[in-house]
Amino acid sequence: MRKDLVDALTAASNAPGTGLAAAALVIARIEYPRLDAEPYLARLDAMGDAARRRIEQHVNETGDSTTPSCISAFNSYLYDDQRFVGNRERYEDPRNSCLNEVLDRRTGIPLTLSLIYMEVGRRAGLQIDGINFPGHFLVRCPDPSGRGSGMIIDAFHAGAQLSEHDCRLLLEKHVGSEVAFSKSLLAPATRPQIMVRMLLNLKKIYVHMRSFPQARDVTDLLLALTPSALSELRDRGLLAYHLNDVTSALRDLQTYLKLASMSDMDKETREEHQQIWEHVKTLRRRVAALN
Repeated sequence: MRKDLVDALTAASNAPGTGLAAAALVIARIEYPRLDAEPYLARLDAMGDAARRRIEQHVNETGDSTTPSCISAFNSYLYDDQRFVGNRERYEDPRNSCLNEVLDRRTGIPLTLSLIYMEVGRRAGLQIDGINFPGHFLVRCPDPSGRGSGMIIDAFHAGAQLSEHDCRLLLEKHVGSEVAFSKSLLAPATRPQIMVRMLLNLKKIYVHMRSFPQARDVTDLLLALTPSALSELRDRGLLAYHLNDVTSALRDLQTYLKLASMSDMDKETREEHQQIWEHVKTLRRRVAALN
């Protein structure tokens, strides 16, 4: 199954265009292995058509075709008619990271609600980019003239428009002083960056739940998208160690130690390497006992 997932996600990530839904539905197969993506893609198409009609009706009634006016009509469709809402009560539920569940239940986290915002918006004729903002994913509707920064939108909070000051406060709320605000944090995110963030969210949840088989599936997908990510190679080895998969754990952890030793290490990293080396020695003793 993991190879099937890797192949499917690689194909979806490399497909022409900017669509995100197909790749997101591949990721949802970690939780729902038999998931059929086609009905959900068709639902997004239908939602996009309905949203486009709502925007056209709004423009005809008001005579206002500006971007803020169109976004207002779009928000009314998505949040008033379709009743999408941020899931504050069960934020860590893995279903919030599965596009099929978010569409079925009409609730999710900032990233998945932003994904629906982008996918439905694109089908409705709007240009909407994702913003990989630390701690809270956002979207942007660019200024058609190219002169301004466009509209920064919080899909988790019913499409609220954020100023730069609001973004600074949001950054402070979620990451404190760890990251200094700069306008580069509001740059458009690529499809691989969005998929990696979705996977990292899921991995964190699965590890917290001690759902190690699913967490290892996630690391397989992360390594498919970011083959040079040593931290994911390390984590996959540690997850295999917890799952008592001696061969896989030994392979990944030895490779990690070899590759990581080629880079400069601070004290904390050296201590981590020593801990992993102890795991490797334990694994080697297990292999020797089997021979």
